[in-house]
Amino acid sequence: MINPDDPLEVQVAKQTKIIQALVRRAGRQNDVGNSAYSAFQSAIALQGQIWAKTRDLELASNELELLRFDREQTQKNLSDALSAMEGGFALFADGKLQVCNDLFKSLMPDITDRILPGLDLAGYYDALRSSRHLADDGGRTQQDLTTAAQEGGKTNRSSFVLELHGDRWFQISQQHTNLDNVILLQTEITDIVRKNRLEKDQLIDMQAHYLQSAFDHMSIGICTFSRAGTVMIYNDRFRDLLGLPFTLVQNGTRFSQILDFISDSYPDAANELASTDRWLKTLREEGRFRERLRHAGGRVLDLHVHQLPDRGFLADIKDVTLESRTTDLLEKRVEERTSELTQANLLLTEQYEQQAQAEEELRLAKEEAEAAVSSKTRFLAAASHDLLQPINAAKLLISTLQDMAKDTPLNSMVERLDGSFTSMETLLHALLDISRLESTGSELSPTEFCLGNLIQAVIEDQQPVAARKGVQLDMVPCTTWVRSDQRYLLRSIQNLVVNAIQYTDQGRVLVGCRRRGDHVALEVWDTGIGIAHKDQMRVFEEFTRAENVPAGSGMGLGLSIVDRTCRHLGHKVGVRSKPGVGSVFSIEMKIVKHEPRPPLPVLSAIYEPDSTMDLIALVVENDPDVLFATVQKLESWGASVLGARSTQEALELVGDIGVAPDIILADYQLDGDDTGVATIRGVRAKTAAVVPAIMITAERGVPLARMGTEDDFSVLTKPVDLSRLRRMIDVKTRPDLQNMAMAHDKSIA
Repeated sequence: MINPDDPLEVQVAKQTKIIQALVRRAGRQNDVGNSAYSAFQSAIALQGQIWAKTRDLELASNELELLRFDREQTQKNLSDALSAMEGGFALFADGKLQVCNDLFKSLMPDITDRILPGLDLAGYYDALRSSRHLADDGGRTQQDLTTAAQEGGKTNRSSFVLELHGDRWFQISQQHTNLDNVILLQTEITDIVRKNRLEKDQLIDMQAHYLQSAFDHMSIGICTFSRAGTVMIYNDRFRDLLGLPFTLVQNGTRFSQILDFISDSYPDAANELASTDRWLKTLREEGRFRERLRHAGGRVLDLHVHQLPDRGFLADIKDVTLESRTTDLLEKRVEERTSELTQANLLLTEQYEQQAQAEEELRLAKEEAEAAVSSKTRFLAAASHDLLQPINAAKLLISTLQDMAKDTPLNSMVERLDGSFTSMETLLHALLDISRLESTGSELSPTEFCLGNLIQAVIEDQQPVAARKGVQLDMVPCTTWVRSDQRYLLRSIQNLVVNAIQYTDQGRVLVGCRRRGDHVALEVWDTGIGIAHKDQMRVFEEFTRAENVPAGSGMGLGLSIVDRTCRHLGHKVGVRSKPGVGSVFSIEMKIVKHEPRPPLPVLSAIYEPDSTMDLIALVVENDPDVLFATVQKLESWGASVLGARSTQEALELVGDIGVAPDIILADYQLDGDDTGVATIRGVRAKTAAVVPAIMITAERGVPLARMGTEDDFSVLTKPVDLSRLRRMIDVKTRPDLQNMAMAHDKSIA
């Protein structure tokens, strides 16, 4: 019923109230009870309880007295402590003033009567703000007091400084206790402030001394001016450079007075410096002002004025006489150099115009030369067919004459005629090759093929020539695949082999391939006369031959055609040679990956021509001389020949004999729109038989080779090689050579 944590006064009051309640209860029980004994027992019990409560009450009263004594003693000790404090102290509980010392009240005498218990924090700060003892510091203290009053002790810790009249300074500190009460402390800091102020003044004086010392040792003149434009600090260099009298560099002298003196000494700058408003406006807007001063005696000074943060400004003066003279000298040299460069530029412009005129003339000349070359190329390309037709006819007729002149006195004359004609044919082929290479933009048609098949075709063509000269011509089988133009590469290999045979007597020529990493070098070895080292690069030039080459050995075009062809194809040509030992010519090209195939057998090694050609041959040729020569040659071989000049005439001849011919030899370009392809298709359709066919033409191109593959006919170019023609006719008409013929047709088409 009684909480021991309650104050003693509360416990005593509660016990008194309990005793009174028990006494009243005992009285009621006595009035109602009928038994005297019961009443006696109740009185005895009540008396015991009263004695117990009375003892408790006495103990509580004694403790209360002790507490009162302790409290009074504590308050006395607190008052003594507060009185002994050097600063003001105040305790605010629940926002109200509970206790403070006399120093706290007497800080400002005019508000002492307002500092009483119960005063809240906001009221205290308002009282401070209204005191007459506060010094005017620009409203900073008033703002601090207003902020503290508005916060009302909400911040845990804060402090600010009060400046009082008489140069007195106090710091007000506010902090919270653990019981959320607020303690205010007033600490006088007048001595500290005065000491700091003294140290600051001493430091400023010392800095001014250091600054003045630094100014005095500068090589340039320095002078600082206040916001009002009066002299503050300067060095002797400033006065010496400008020649100022001492009266113009004293404190309080205005900058405008110095400018007036400068204007009198430096007339060139008088106009700029005479107007104070002008230079002052420039200084305020741009933050600096600059003027170069030139004295009549030759001295040159640079005056710089810079604005300072406090709206004052600093003026520095520098002697730039030497720099000015150097600059003037450099400017003079620059002017002279500029004049020289201008003259040189005019001369270069004139030369450039002359060069441009010369280039224009060269361009026109080049266009004329290109037009001439183009005209020549077009002429040679257009005339190649007409040129090759009579050569083909003459070649056939000469071959027929050779057969007829055997064992007669005319045989040697016919052989000389054949040799001369062969030289003429070689020269014509060289000229045509050069004309084609000059316009090999669209004629190059690179494909992937086996290099060995190309070498084999050349070997088979040149084998009879080598045999007649007594030269052993061999090849090393090759299965390497490359990417190039078959027709142009074949012609290049042929030129190298022909040269090797021509300049080798009773020796050997070997053709093979050598791998070099991802490249392959096709090499032609011979044991001929060889080439001197000084001539090894010259032999690739047009119309150039080595010194040891016999007269009448050719025009010197073969190797130049090889070099030009390989440059177009991106191949590398090389030569190694030693006079009297032999030569090695090579063409290096990149290898392409392909399924390896066994090399084809050399057809000439197993081919034996029939003594007589028991065949019916259909020859279709629109040129009468070529037709006559071809018919004569085939008849000399023993064939029965049907000669026709058009597809219509050929079909009529086939219809007249009533059987299909054994082979068709047709020119590609007939009269008008007629072609040898139409002839082959027409004869096969009329006879309902796949008649073997050979296209003999001056055309050289991939489309014709593609048509040959599609329509199953072989292609021979004019002028025709008779040994190849005889061999191809036999292969196409002999069943034992059919498979080999198909492979060879693809490789040499």
